Amino acid sequence: MPRSDAPLREHLSRALGWESAHLGLVDAVKGLPPRLRGRRPRGGSHSPWELLEHIRLAQRDLLDFCRDPEYVEGDWPAAYWPDSPAPPSSRAWKKSLDAIANDRQAFKEFVETTPDLFAEIPGHKGKTLLRSVLLAIDHTSYHVGQLLMARKLLGR
Repeated sequence: MPRSDAPLREHLSRALGWESAHLGLVDAVKGLPPRLRGRRPRGGSHSPWELLEHIRLAQRDLLDFCRDPEYVEGDWPAAYWPDSPAPPSSRAWKKSLDAIANDRQAFKEFVETTPDLFAEIPGHKGKTLLRSVLLAIDHTSYHVGQLLMARKLLGR
């Protein structure tokens, strides 16, 4: 017997790809020259690296929040933003992209397998699993938009 919330789960899983209504993260950074990854554009608050790492750190935090009963929130803003506007290496850039993709896949699997998306997360009054998944989708979409704007302001 199919689950009654199967359409919701399918929609959330697709939305976690962040490409339904706009450019996805991978395409947003494709071809960005390494020399621009650590530059803050004039009029912009964050470099592409800062935005990429923030997406990674925040997504991982939300995933941990959903799955780990021992979850402890990190210190703001230190735990959610990189220390430097520039990546330490091209390898770090790729590692961040890979980690985002792996955690996105873990989020999709979580959406598919968790028994009750509407369940309140123990110890976090009023915060549900569904809320956290929606927040991950919204948060990443917002910062992908910022990445695209930074790229445009940097002339790439």
